[in-house]
Amino acid sequence: MIDEDGNQAGVMQTADALRYAQSRDLDLVEVAANARPPVCRVLDYSKYKYEQAQKKKTAKKHQTQVITREIKFRPKIADHDYATKKGHVIRFLKGKDKVKVTIMFRGREVTHPERGRDLLERLVEDLGDICQVDQRPSLEGRNMTMMLSPSKEVLNGTWTPKVEQTAEEIAEEQRAEDEVGIVVGGDADATDASDDAAAASDVAADGEGTVTDAGDAPAEAEAADADAKTS
Repeated sequence: MIDEDGNQAGVMQTADALRYAQSRDLDLVEVAANARPPVCRVLDYSKYKYEQAQKKKTAKKHQTQVITREIKFRPKIADHDYATKKGHVIRFLKGKDKVKVTIMFRGREVTHPERGRDLLERLVEDLGDICQVDQRPSLEGRNMTMMLSPSKEVLNGTWTPKVEQTAEEIAEEQRAEDEVGIVVGGDADATDASDDAAAASDVAADGEGTVTDAGDAPAEAEAADADAKTS
């Protein structure tokens, strides 16, 4: 048995150890049940539980939980939708979360990865010093991803916008705050009708069922006309 001062009181019968603890208005707590003989300690169990809870609470305060959010773009996203989703990214970064930005390619859009890369570079430029790039844009299958994290100024609470926000930017950020349909970690946003409509207008099926990029048709037509004039 270990007494209330932390000193070994020797080996004694359980009944004797209980009487020793009760005589001091304390509790007899078994701390090593598998030892031979078992080890018990005399202490105030309520106070012990409170101290343990405080230690856990203090340790939890010093822990920083990193949350990674994900938001998805289409390479031909409309300016209005881009502004809205940029507002989401800003909100996540201000909340000290990491952000995984994904560009989703469909059909033959994947043959023009530079469009997705340009969009990601535009986003980084628009975000300014609120973010830092942890992972540069990389193409995996039909998705191009980039990882962003809050800047040091955001993390230590000293960040302030270098350029005053316009009324439109403030409205877009507020809209991002209130909107509930954002994709965070799941599948692509099924409600992004404007992006889908834009993509649908840019692709067409040829006679054999293969998909061709109608956006390249004018250039091909001009080339054909030039060949005809040359001949």
